[in-house]
Formats: sequence, structure tokens, C-alpha cells
Amino acid sequence: MKYNIFRNIFSLYIDGFKNMKTGKLLWKIIAFKFIVFILIMKIFFFPNFLKTNFDTDEQRSSHVLENLTKGL
Repeated sequence: MKYNIFRNIFSLYIDGFKNMKTGKLLWKIIAFKFIVFILIMKIFFFPNFLKTNFDTDEQRSSHVLENLTKGL
């Protein structure tokens, strides 16, 4: 019984998305804007601090370890 309800709801959404014309374009625009937003956030607000300030993996790991255990 529950399986039939979920299958009906799933098929309702699938049929709705298949028959969309304007909605598909709007979803593509939304996805494009989301990807651009994520890329801008990554570039400007989340720089790779460890990669730019330390040369080797050992220096990076020691810095992270020092900061994680600073309050202990």
C-alpha cells in the first residue's frame, strides 16, 4: 500500500518535469547562477590559506595541529 503511494507521487513529479517547457529553462538559469555563486564565494571568501602561507605539507600539518590543540 505505501509503495503504491510513493510510486504515484514519484510518477506525478516525473510527468510534471517531463512536460515542463518554461520551467526547464528556469531550472537551468537557477543552476547556472548557483554554480557561479559558489565559484565566486570560493575564490573571494575562502582562499587557500595553508597553500599560500606554507610551502610543505609538514609545515601545514604542524600549523593545523598547533591551532587545534592550542586550547588544550
